[in-house]
Amino acid sequence: MEHNIKPLKRVSFREEVYQALKRAIVHLELKPGQRLHDQELAEQFGISRTPVREALKRLEDEGLVEAVPGSATRVAPLKPEEAKHAFTVTAALHALAVKLSIPFLTKADIKQLEAHNRSLKHAIEKEDIIEAIESDEAFHRVFLKASKNPEITRALERIASKIYRLEMSQFSSVSSMKSVEQHRQMIDACRKKDAETAVRLAEENWLSLGDRLAGHQEEE
Repeated sequence: MEHNIKPLKRVSFREEVYQALKRAIVHLELKPGQRLHDQELAEQFGISRTPVREALKRLEDEGLVEAVPGSATRVAPLKPEEAKHAFTVTAALHALAVKLSIPFLTKADIKQLEAHNRSLKHAIEKEDIIEAIESDEAFHRVFLKASKNPEITRALERIASKIYRLEMSQFSSVSSMKSVEQHRQMIDACRKKDAETAVRLAEENWLSLGDRLAGHQEEE
């Protein structure tokens, strides 16, 4: 099994093993369905098997890893139905964040939204997947912060890794450009304090992305 995991430079064990494996899974360095052997991983990290097993169990609880009876643990496959479920929840939570944020959005927030959307467009044009996803996340984070409700962010963190991995697996310049236009319309609605339109656009933005990703998965 070959991938970009490197031995840990210091004794940090479970948390750093978890973070390293999670990043490798989300960034598709560890492919969906790829088997994960705790002994091999422990040797590559340069540590004992115990923290590796603990990290794998934590990733299993998050749905990124699955234990197959009679076989080795493997990276969870990408499933169309999971994409639909994940994006339905994500869309509802982000729409709520937009609704709560509208009264508190400042001119500085609007400028941030515009800047992040420009960064998204630029990243899509040069087909930089990671930068595009991070710019999109930064755009929506403006609403999360302005909503003044940390529970929304905590709830989103539970499925953020699944969403990121799906986006990484099915990046499309054409469909991503649609998000840029949806973002532009959201910014216009926010500038006018049109909460109803902004909320509708936010939900549509996430649901349409989820539909496209789930559709691609079904085709494969």
